[in-house]
Amino acid sequence: MKILVINPNTTTSMTDKVASAARAVARPDTEIVAASSLDGPASIQGFLDVATCVPGLLKEVAQHMDVDAIVIACFDDTGLDAVRTLVSVPVLGIGEAAYHAASMIANKFSVITTLSRSVPGLENNLMRYGLAQKCGGVRATEIPVLKLEEGDPATLNKIRSEIRVAIEQDNAEAIVLGCAGMADLMAQLSEEFGLPVIDGVAAGITFAEALVSNKLSTSKIGAYSYN
Repeated sequence: MKILVINPNTTTSMTDKVASAARAVARPDTEIVAASSLDGPASIQGFLDVATCVPGLLKEVAQHMDVDAIVIACFDDTGLDAVRTLVSVPVLGIGEAAYHAASMIANKFSVITTLSRSVPGLENNLMRYGLAQKCGGVRATEIPVLKLEEGDPATLNKIRSEIRVAIEQDNAEAIVLGCAGMADLMAQLSEEFGLPVIDGVAAGITFAEALVSNKLSTSKIGAYSYN
């Protein structure tokens, strides 16, 4: 099968990181096609970025109509409903995938994300997915998205600090990494803290493979119909 992993922002280094994370978990017979939006913000941090990146996202998706599934590699699940309306193949957001994965392996999880202004959108999504009561909290590290691309040890230490607080104060039994730019940290942090640390890119790929294998597609009766 062929899965499109699309980064709705224009930062290609983040797309490369996402592609590596996707290929690390994909089945041997799964082809990962990674793409970036050509128009839009360099990073997605809050409601305005979410809105302004959607036209570029839809334009890029339209160039890949031969894929079997699509994973939108933005933790805000940017443009998810619009893309599901545009295509008939399964479409997953990495936030949605990570939340559902966490809910299936832990009684309570916390989300570690970037800036405080991103928190309300993530909380809204948790309520929409019916998973807010499973989430102990959405915690901001105050790390800008593009700072994650620099590999600064101080950045990783801020993430570690928020994970400790989530475990101690939220009683979190699993941690969800709330940004595609954190995709390369899952294994390291899982080992360090001795609990599941979930990356939405990995979860999104494996869920997408399962949907395709079960011959499931996006329903075109009702909300996602298009004519």
